[in-house]
Amino acid sequence: MCGIVGVLGNHEAAPILVEALKRLEYRGYDSAGIATVHDGALNRRRALGKLVNLSDLLVHDPLRGKSGIGHTRWATHGEPSITNAHPHRAGPIAVVHNGIIENYKELREELAGCGIGFQTDTDTETVALMTQRYLNDGFSPVEAANKTIDRLDGAFALAFLFEGEEDLIVAARKGSPLAIGHGDGEMFVGSDAIALAPLTDRITYLDEGDRAVLTRTSLETRDARGELANRPIKTVQVDAARVDKGGHKHFMAKEVAEQPVVIAEAIRHYLPLGGDEVVLPGDGIDFTKIDRLTMVACGTAFYACLTAKYWFEQIAQLPVEVDIASEFRYREPPIPGRTAALFVSQSGETADTLAALRYCEGKADKILSVVNVPESSIARESDLALPIHAGVEIGVASTKAFTCQLSVLLMLALKAAQDRGTISAEHLEAHIAALRGLPSVLSAALEQNDAIRQTAQKLSEARDVLFLGRGLMYPLALEGALKLKEISYIHAEAYASGELKHGPIALIDKHMPVVVLAPRDGLFEKSVSNMQEVMARKGKVALISDEQGITEGGDGTWSTIRMPEVHPNLTPILYAIPAQLLAYHTAVAKGTDVDQPRNLAKSVTVE
Repeated sequence: MCGIVGVLGNHEAAPILVEALKRLEYRGYDSAGIATVHDGALNRRRALGKLVNLSDLLVHDPLRGKSGIGHTRWATHGEPSITNAHPHRAGPIAVVHNGIIENYKELREELAGCGIGFQTDTDTETVALMTQRYLNDGFSPVEAANKTIDRLDGAFALAFLFEGEEDLIVAARKGSPLAIGHGDGEMFVGSDAIALAPLTDRITYLDEGDRAVLTRTSLETRDARGELANRPIKTVQVDAARVDKGGHKHFMAKEVAEQPVVIAEAIRHYLPLGGDEVVLPGDGIDFTKIDRLTMVACGTAFYACLTAKYWFEQIAQLPVEVDIASEFRYREPPIPGRTAALFVSQSGETADTLAALRYCEGKADKILSVVNVPESSIARESDLALPIHAGVEIGVASTKAFTCQLSVLLMLALKAAQDRGTISAEHLEAHIAALRGLPSVLSAALEQNDAIRQTAQKLSEARDVLFLGRGLMYPLALEGALKLKEISYIHAEAYASGELKHGPIALIDKHMPVVVLAPRDGLFEKSVSNMQEVMARKGKVALISDEQGITEGGDGTWSTIRMPEVHPNLTPILYAIPAQLLAYHTAVAKGTDVDQPRNLAKSVTVE
């Protein structure tokens, strides 16, 4: 879950590397470093903590050179420290790495048997030392890098820089993403196109198992079998304006505020103006040939799948199984005939989700994905990839990607219902009309920001918080609790409201805030009963509901947050806004790092 960059440029590399790393800092911020080659000499600078510390170091101790590699780290092997920071160096070789080398202990033992010692606790140092060993044996830099890569088990994106080689970077990927950028007499390497956006829009994505040799004027790529591979150059538009805070204090605040706009964009792509049905890209999918849907994801995307299960089963009458990718891939479940497998991932590179997808290859009748990065590994390995059109999301706590995932999944459920004949023309028209009006409803929800902030101010004093929801609100309660945990560090749990009396009610006392997500729907009266059970035990209820719901159930509550009315099936998308803002303002009140919470990284590309 680290970010790597490389530059073979015509200008000083250090500032270019640091600027590119800023765009990858969402991948890790335990430490950062760069290495360059200048007049044949290889040098590096590393700093603990966030990237600004490396920037400060470079002001006082500059690094010359027009060739270089850089890294921002999220620790896997070895605690965060300058010693463990990348790039790792062994004599004339420097390496940056994203991933995990699973056989590093065996390689360390082999190197130790040759009298080669270690200075760090990381698996990556093994890569540098093994490459140095092959260089000492007389192999060329490219040969030494390739022979080292041949020895590695696990997942990795790697970039090698060599002393005395100012026009050479060797790169490789297996299980972790890597992109090559083409400039004018310059070449670049990055974990994704975001890092390279200010430098070039001409990108080559390496396929699984690819290795690349870069000079300023050439790119030679070989596939996993060692055969020459001509990967296409694609023009990729990354809106640079979406990678700054746009006047907001945090990226998360900006991304919450962007939701009406990006969801409108997603809806336009799947519900063309004037159309009366959902339109999927490419050849789409015929749901009359599907009897079962298996949905797999991690984290927030998993909660999007749990929500979509209600839609697919209630609207399309299609049985759905939802699973956590890290469990699914090792449980190796049977995949019966006429099953579609659907994978949801913001980055499209989530390691467990990608492994689960590969398990389903050749077993499921159709492999679908819902992703935010159309050129990602998960998208490219799917029969049908459905982009969510959320744009770049930098904040670690997913906001707009979650609601865009929900929007696309709902439209896919409507497509399934239409194919299977389980929805009337009248009900389909009502759903489509509601979707087209959703952006304005979301804008109205954002106007409740001050009321949400006031509730969050009180919530920030709590040590524990419960979230309750029924039906479509249950997965959203899980997501609300996750958001609060992620960025405020307050312990929060979520339960289906009907489960309250089966254990969690023992936790209720006068110190326990309970956030209840309860639009005035067919389950509202049952939710009010659960609220009464909480308040009877002096629990503090924060009710999030519409005007009618607050009128009927708001008496005696600790706090109320009023949402506009919306079609019942759109409530999870709408109610995500107060759940997100509640977590955001609570974290701000506590003074935690909203965009880069401790121990977390945005793109989980390792197990």
